[in-house]
Amino acid sequence: MKVDLFDFDLPEENIALRPARPRDSSRLLLVDGERLEDRAVRDLPDLLRRGDVLVFNDTKVIPAQLEGRRGEASIGATLHKRHDLRAWWAFVRNARRVRVGDTVTFGGGVEAVCEEKGSDGALLLRFAGEEPVELLLTRAGTMPLPPYIASKRAIDADDAEDYQTMFAAREGAVAAPTASLHFTPRLLAALDAAGIARETLTLHVGAGTFLPVKAEDTADHRMHAEWGRIDAATADRLNAVRAAGGRIIAVGTTVLRLIESAAGEDGLVRPFEGDTAIFITPGYRWKAVGGLMTNFHLPKSTLFMLVSALMGLETMQRAYAHAIAGGYRFYSYGDSSLLLPQG
Repeated sequence: MKVDLFDFDLPEENIALRPARPRDSSRLLLVDGERLEDRAVRDLPDLLRRGDVLVFNDTKVIPAQLEGRRGEASIGATLHKRHDLRAWWAFVRNARRVRVGDTVTFGGGVEAVCEEKGSDGALLLRFAGEEPVELLLTRAGTMPLPPYIASKRAIDADDAEDYQTMFAAREGAVAAPTASLHFTPRLLAALDAAGIARETLTLHVGAGTFLPVKAEDTADHRMHAEWGRIDAATADRLNAVRAAGGRIIAVGTTVLRLIESAAGEDGLVRPFEGDTAIFITPGYRWKAVGGLMTNFHLPKSTLFMLVSALMGLETMQRAYAHAIAGGYRFYSYGDSSLLLPQG
């Protein structure tokens, strides 16, 4: 499909630079089949059915944005995928000034050697010393806010909490699974009372999620791989929900992509551990997911393509036009939507 089909105009004033407070006070656009309805995130228990299950991503964002020097050159690095215990692939600003074998010095006495240059321009950085890399990053790194926020304001102390979900437990993400930012203990208690179950899985979100689609046709776009895991017990419980007539509602596109990667053609979710580079566009044959809660995405992005695959391109074009006209807040710190396909 032509990438231009997924384009739309988004006014600057619709881009959220700070989250709603409290988190569950965000607006929520219900897209139920072709029906649109303006609601709030707090209404979620009333919008789902007893017996449904919400699935969350328990990844934890690390301070993966680094500023350093190689000689006289200023170098910026955003880690995006772990290679091994001490090495990460990174998108690097001023990468032409870094050769294989060069050492880049970051703040806090943190150093890394460039071991390899990838075909996509990323550098493989191996961190010196014996301290865990996660500890080094607490000294040298900052929260890796998306470029559409970081280009408009400075990262500050509030972001360390704001850009982390209440489910964050397993370090490794360089971008937050932002659909889960809307949840609070109060909302979870209301969901429990409504008979809506919840499960967690892990997918370490990479900075590749923010990369633009440069191809003219979706068939020519290559997704960046991200590491994820669903254990056997979780897979069994998800299958039991579907067998009992409930729906698997993914909280975020990361959750949806991992579940669909783990599911077979028979619709059963199987244990999964490894990389996924699944790219979902209209025409995709759905296996296990029955709904999606997600924020509003960028024009011509792989994520807008994904929601269009779930609900239909015309429906999502109409939903986004409604959201823009109604003043919904877009992107990571913005409002939410609940997408429930017919059938």
